[in-house]
Amino acid sequence: MSDEVGSTKTPAPDDHLGSVLTENQSKFKTCGQIGFYRRQKDFHPDRSPYVAQLNTLNTENGVVTLNLTHQETQVPLKLQIFAVEGNILRLKINEESSVKPRFEVPDVLVKEPTTEQLKVSNLETGSLVLEQPSSSWKIHLTANPFSLLVTQEDKELISVNAQGQLYFENAVLPSKESGLTETDPANKPSASKEHFGLWKEKCEDYLDLKDPSSVGLDFTLHGFENVYGLPEHADTHQLQNTGESEAYRLYNLDVFGYRIHDKMGTYGSVPLLLAHKLSHTCGILWLNASETLVEVHSKAALKPQMHLPSPDMQKQRVVPNTDIRWMSESGVVDVFLLLGPAPHDIFKQYAQLTGTQMFPPLFSLGYHQCRWNYEDEADVEAVDSGFDEHDIPYDVIWLDIEHTDGKRYFTWDKEKFPNPVKMQENLREKRRKLVVISDPHIKVDPKYKLYAEAKEKGYFVKTINGRDFEGSCWPGASSYLDFTNPAVREWYSTQFSFDKYKNSTDVLFIWNDMNEPSVFESPEWTMPKEAVHHMGWHHRDLHNLYGFYQQMSTSEGLIHRSGGKERPFVLTRSFFAGSQRYGAVWTGDNKAEWEYLQISVPMLLTLSVTGISFCGADVGGFVGDPDAELLVRWYQAGSFQPFFRAHAMQGTRRREPWLFGEDNTSIIRRVIKERYTLLPFWYLLFYRAYLFAEPVMRPLWVVFPKDPDVFGIDKEYMLGDALLIAPVLDPGVTSLDVLFPGHGEHWYDFRKFNPISSSHRQKVDVTLKEIPVYQRGGSIIPMHTMTGRSTGWMDESPYELRIALDRKGAAVGEVYLDDGHSFQYLHQHMFCYRRFTFTKNVLYSSSADKAGCYPVRSALENVHIMGFKKSPSEVIVHQPGGGKRKLNYSYNKVLCVLSLENLSLDISVDWEIHIK
Repeated sequence: MSDEVGSTKTPAPDDHLGSVLTENQSKFKTCGQIGFYRRQKDFHPDRSPYVAQLNTLNTENGVVTLNLTHQETQVPLKLQIFAVEGNILRLKINEESSVKPRFEVPDVLVKEPTTEQLKVSNLETGSLVLEQPSSSWKIHLTANPFSLLVTQEDKELISVNAQGQLYFENAVLPSKESGLTETDPANKPSASKEHFGLWKEKCEDYLDLKDPSSVGLDFTLHGFENVYGLPEHADTHQLQNTGESEAYRLYNLDVFGYRIHDKMGTYGSVPLLLAHKLSHTCGILWLNASETLVEVHSKAALKPQMHLPSPDMQKQRVVPNTDIRWMSESGVVDVFLLLGPAPHDIFKQYAQLTGTQMFPPLFSLGYHQCRWNYEDEADVEAVDSGFDEHDIPYDVIWLDIEHTDGKRYFTWDKEKFPNPVKMQENLREKRRKLVVISDPHIKVDPKYKLYAEAKEKGYFVKTINGRDFEGSCWPGASSYLDFTNPAVREWYSTQFSFDKYKNSTDVLFIWNDMNEPSVFESPEWTMPKEAVHHMGWHHRDLHNLYGFYQQMSTSEGLIHRSGGKERPFVLTRSFFAGSQRYGAVWTGDNKAEWEYLQISVPMLLTLSVTGISFCGADVGGFVGDPDAELLVRWYQAGSFQPFFRAHAMQGTRRREPWLFGEDNTSIIRRVIKERYTLLPFWYLLFYRAYLFAEPVMRPLWVVFPKDPDVFGIDKEYMLGDALLIAPVLDPGVTSLDVLFPGHGEHWYDFRKFNPISSSHRQKVDVTLKEIPVYQRGGSIIPMHTMTGRSTGWMDESPYELRIALDRKGAAVGEVYLDDGHSFQYLHQHMFCYRRFTFTKNVLYSSSADKAGCYPVRSALENVHIMGFKKSPSEVIVHQPGGGKRKLNYSYNKVLCVLSLENLSLDISVDWEIHIK
């Protein structure tokens, strides 16, 4: 669901929204219209004005502290350097003393990072070296001008302030009442007060009054030219040079029908950048929740080859470098340098700081059916029955805002939904779920219990005059809950309990939308920056955290509702670093156009490498009406993406899977059923995301970090390390150029089992019936036989293993099983985690975690081994207690596939299958 972005009027609740929901990018600022960006861009000294005062050096509890002084203003800053366990460095820069404190981001870090002892190993006039004795990195600090160089094994890795762009607007700048000339931090007279927007800044007709407090810093990544991250932008996975164009903007905004290939921010922000080269991967986490702009400049630098024996023989070589400049409107400089050295090390380091992906309930990995809006209970029943009539499985049906009483959340429209409990019980009988929407804006209505209680408790965001802030959103005049206040979050979480959320049941889950927050007819369609939150902080300081906090409160509310027993499911549109701990994210109001299908892949890859594995895009496109080919191709792509939901806006034509003719229905049916057969694999990937911080959906460079051919690829991707997905993203395609990564790897057609020739790139014939999917040699994929109408019917479905042999004739894989919905896997060890290994013609089943004690209810029935060179003479299984029996098998000598059938093996115990 979205709002009237770009419209000239606020939609009344009963307006026909199709006539007013129009895209108008002029509602949103360009970088040149942002005052702090203009000020920082105008700051380009020949050298940094900051000097490190080495005589203030202090080492206490492993933390190195010293002062940085501005050479002209003499204003001191405090620099702190931390060595965080796990190969992470933390740098904090704040005012040594200030008129008022600056906002430091709370609640995003899962705990205060554990630090290790930093040692000063070399202190000279004008420089020093810091190191952690057990690590291979060193920090080289130069005092005048101030800069840092991080080396790893004596090789340059990251420089800090090498470009001299450390920028810190101090609260001790001349006050607006003093009559003195305003200055920037370099003490240079401003060309125009209005141009630089120090004390006031206009956005349309709105005047933003403020104190200048922006910060900035530059980083040089030595030898790196491939950089990624910084969601959310509708752009390529690989970050592009900003040059003279727009910087990447991190500012959560409700952008209806956003433009593609655009650096403007949309609904969420994760200020994490990753850099990769053949020998190393590193990352930068800029922990700041205010509006942030990031510039990326890749360049080639000449470097001497110092290993040559004499200076006369030293030659210069071209080395790529990438300069990154971060600029934020307020707050402090709090940055974590993730030193890798491998991609999965970066994921673990980031998760160590912000947490791993919440382990979702199994039903949420199935197929979801949504539109704005299913009209009433009869409509819900008809759609639900339609899936059964057309033999299409699904798990969740969704209700948008129209299900409520006058757009009052936690209520039901009594005419359209007179028996919501019965509706939910009907879904329960079919082992399905319901998701309903709950936005942060609360209708201003003293008779509305939720509003009245929140107002009485003072739980709404305030204006600078201390009144409750009121803005317009779907209900009309609305106030906005201040989720930054822990008391508000706790109170809001109790609203999901069954005694307060009347007519809700435990099959009901939640969707947080419009939580950027969206405010109609306000600057950039969001909350004014001078609005006041808990502890007196202004909205500008914490804007990007707002949706993070609502999802946190909602997730905790659903857990509390179950007495701490059940895993929640919460989808959010707005997010920040750490949002992965609370549920799923989607890419918002996309369009039913091929370009939006295309851009969904790099958008989801970028979310995935920045910690948010549970992500997806609206299948079919939210805005507009897809034709049959686009819809089919989107289902095919969406079924191989983590969050699989079809969604459409009000006023669009109905597009349930059976409405486009039987030929298309049969394709979509097959697509959705294939998703369900792969649920054991999906569930395993999400368990590993939760346990080890491994992305579920992976760009090729993550899986093949030594293959430079894949560093810029974002039209293909991997699921785990095993499946290569090549979605069809253009109309009328009859063949597809597929890159098979990893030179010398074995690949197999996932459905037909035939091996792929050794060519690194191939043109593959495609039809509308399916998209190419390949299994990597050396992998074992667990699967289900599709039974029933949802995940709830699959507990006893037989299992199957797809084994793809590598060039050594070996393969490994795992399966993870539990009850699919509770926290018993965590508290009572009610899980079964198994490892399968195929080597030297023997398939072994062994425990991957002996603590698990979950009683598995279904058996392994089939095993297909691809790349098996000849037909065996016999196949024997060795079972616990010494029992042996022969197994039935068949062999396809054309495809070199050995199939073992009717095994009836307990998947939860040790056994061996010997192939002779």
